[in-house]
Amino acid sequence: MLDFLIDLDTQVLLFFNSFHSTFFDYFMMTFTGKAIWIPMYASIIYILFRRFGWKIALCYTLSIPIVILCVDQLCASLIRPLAERLRPTNLENPISAFVHIVDGYRGGKYGFPSCHAANSFALATFLSFLFAKRRFTIFIFTWALITSYSRMYLGVHYPGDLLVGAIIGSVIGYIIYCIAEQVAKQISTPRNVESQNEYAHFSIKGTTIIYQLPDIMIAIGLTTSLSIIAYSFIAWL
Repeated sequence: MLDFLIDLDTQVLLFFNSFHSTFFDYFMMTFTGKAIWIPMYASIIYILFRRFGWKIALCYTLSIPIVILCVDQLCASLIRPLAERLRPTNLENPISAFVHIVDGYRGGKYGFPSCHAANSFALATFLSFLFAKRRFTIFIFTWALITSYSRMYLGVHYPGDLLVGAIIGSVIGYIIYCIAEQVAKQISTPRNVESQNEYAHFSIKGTTIIYQLPDIMIAIGLTTSLSIIAYSFIAWL
């Protein structure tokens, strides 16, 4: 059974990894980066302090690096050394000769489970429960899915690496959210609750546009994505 799953994992990887182009090489390599998303991450902190009192906002803000730290250490420092599953791109892996490599990028030695998938799904789960807005949830999980897919496109992870990473990240993200929610309730006051504001507005030529605060993160995330597309198109040309 295990051999069947490993073979299936390999076949699925090679199938999806075979669909590549110069444009998507640039796109996926940029999308999977961390620095490119700093503006979107910064908008999270802005939204939290804009919506909640500073104590609650600080509680949630500190919870986010705790989520990432727990997930990253569990996957990279505990599970990977035990599983010792070579990345598809690792030269010691027999299938590396059949994997499409982008710009010589091969990642580290071991890849099970995927830290990118775990981190992105942990953040998506934590924030989706925190903000509880449908369009925001759709956006943040779409971002997590594309981030995860980019790792398979680049050939540095098997689908199984991504699936297990996503599950671990989602579970830990939810657990930390529940803990943070309880802490926030303990430190909240009636004034904190009353000061919570889900909406903001701006005016254009006398017309007032009201929007939900999580929409700021969506706007910045979409702008970043469009910038990646534009960069990839220019580089492709």
